[in-house]
Amino acid sequence: MTDAPEQPSHEEQIQALKRQWAELPPRQWQLLRLSPLATERSGGPRPLRFAELARLERHSPTLSLLRLSIQLPAQLLHKEQNVLEVWLDHQQRTLQFGPETGLQIEPNNRGLARFLLAQGIIWAQQRCGHYRVIGAEFAAKDSFDEQQRSRRDHILEALGFTINYSDKLQIKGGFAANLASDLIGEWNRDKVQTVALLDAGKILQQADQTLAEQSIKLRQKEEQLAACKRDEGALRFTISALMLLCLFLTALTLWMMFR
Repeated sequence: MTDAPEQPSHEEQIQALKRQWAELPPRQWQLLRLSPLATERSGGPRPLRFAELARLERHSPTLSLLRLSIQLPAQLLHKEQNVLEVWLDHQQRTLQFGPETGLQIEPNNRGLARFLLAQGIIWAQQRCGHYRVIGAEFAAKDSFDEQQRSRRDHILEALGFTINYSDKLQIKGGFAANLASDLIGEWNRDKVQTVALLDAGKILQQADQTLAEQSIKLRQKEEQLAACKRDEGALRFTISALMLLCLFLTALTLWMMFR
């Protein structure tokens, strides 16, 4: 009698699912509106922009995944940038945020980091609010810039995380929380707004209408300019003719005086 095949451990199942889901494409998309903000000395201008929010969900009895990614027009990104992963381990009853390389957002001054984390928190609370949150350590390179460190800590604390540092220089540290239900799924809606499909259609229709109106106005201006050029040509001809007539009359007058 042969022995039954050994069942993979829980950790092996988790890793197998993560590999299986690693390259899956998103299944849902949504338009984001990034409101115009005051120019930052370090970050430069912050005009009105639109972005694409891509979404992927996967579920199994062992693990659930939410992967969100953001792409802006004409933006070149590394694979790990502008990506948030939320993992629910149903056996251990834990919630963990990813990717392992940390949340890397570009541009980092438009409210997108807090928006992505808030979306992940809302998704997790709707399914498993009683799950325990697994914290993480900050990457040391992210703690050297005081302004970026302050912005990061403010975002995490506003979402309900606790920030802990083990050194006075606040280089070595991390974030933690107790339960998923303790977190706060809110973001600055003055900075980032989700745009419904119908509203996106209205924006495009309004933009097309505005473009058509501007095209008509431009054509009218071009016609006015062409008319002005024609009038200018006629005026130049009239002036030239009058000058020639004056010269002729002057010459005729002089001839009559001295003949």
